Amino acid sequence: MKHLYFMPGMAAGPSIFEHIQLPENDFTCHYLEWIIPENKERLTSYVSRLLQQVTHTNPVLIGVSFGGIIVQEMAKQINVDQLILISTVKSNQEFPRRMRFSRLIGLHKVFPTRLVESFEVLSSYSRGVAPKKIERYKKYLSVNSSVYLEWALDTIVNWDQKEPLPGVIHIHGDADPVFPIKYIKNCIIIPKGTHVMIVNRYRWFNEHLPELIVHKGIKN
Repeated sequence: MKHLYFMPGMAAGPSIFEHIQLPENDFTCHYLEWIIPENKERLTSYVSRLLQQVTHTNPVLIGVSFGGIIVQEMAKQINVDQLILISTVKSNQEFPRRMRFSRLIGLHKVFPTRLVESFEVLSSYSRGVAPKKIERYKKYLSVNSSVYLEWALDTIVNWDQKEPLPGVIHIHGDADPVFPIKYIKNCIIIPKGTHVMIVNRYRWFNEHLPELIVHKGIKN
């Protein structure tokens, strides 16, 4: 029995994984939830506190978007059986130009938090998605704290990982507007996959995640 820990994207709750159904005889799924950061908390400290939710040794960690960055940081503090990254980056070298530029001049620090609160976060994740579907996706947001959102934005932009961790499996959509595929290397590409494909392409994950976990990849 493998224990899988799922980390959702920025401001999202575990409900983004509601359609993920894996064989119960082989996998037990656990869902991690965001906590509010302490004042000027460093990423390593935040991850240490978040790891209190992980109660099994050598788990499989699965992270979406910002959650993908978080599980990579977790793997620096505990032994893991496997890391699976979805709609995220493996290093700051895969950031789009706008994020690199923001890091250089600190643009994200003057960006009004209200513009990324609540629905705005999801909206930026969902460019190209029909308005009716965006309305449906609102339910997946669970965190609207300005403290959390400001910390999350600053943490993402200033993430200092320059090289990918070894052995990770990265799944990425070629229509992702947040982390464009042209900046991403060495990944499993999902045609027409957007940044929210964990929600709207869940059938692909239900079919392929078991194989990825057991065989560390997809067999040809």
